[in-house]
Amino acid sequence: MNKPLDPSRLDGLPSAWLDHVDAQLIDRLHGGLPLTERPYADVGTDLGLTEDEVLQRLQRLLDTGLLTRFGPLFQIERAGGQFLLAAMAVPEADFDRVAEQVNALPAVAHNYRRTHQLNMWFVIAGETPDQVRQTCQQIEAQTGLRVFAFPKEREFFVELRLSAQAALAKRERAGQTSQGVPHVTH
Repeated sequence: MNKPLDPSRLDGLPSAWLDHVDAQLIDRLHGGLPLTERPYADVGTDLGLTEDEVLQRLQRLLDTGLLTRFGPLFQIERAGGQFLLAAMAVPEADFDRVAEQVNALPAVAHNYRRTHQLNMWFVIAGETPDQVRQTCQQIEAQTGLRVFAFPKEREFFVELRLSAQAALAKRERAGQTSQGVPHVTH
């Protein structure tokens, strides 16, 4: 779901919410983390940064919500787990309350608002299919709303890559400053 960042989370940031080095770091890490003894030092070397600078920048991007997640993507089914796409029809007046309840669950990985009868879509992750089923039941019990489950039938590898550097350059070409508060998708 799109929502503006809480400006209080931006305290201590430079006036630009995303600088060129941040954009380079995001793009560099999008391709994978080196499988070495000191991967952040190696990434730093690639970008002219120290290991500590890489880690500090990543932490700041996560703390401010400019990055909502940093970690590996894997096929959980190979380890006996399950990812499940789920949806709910949430009355508009209750949307924020229900979103808070759903997002508070550690098993919920993403949550998206859609303009459709099923207006809340989210991903549930569990170590077992039973854990995923229990999470669906918990959400139904907490919200009083039905959870529609859409299990994966077939997997496709898309590898969508969006360049942070290209987005930043586009903003600058359009004459927009990188100041202000961006919207973040959760």
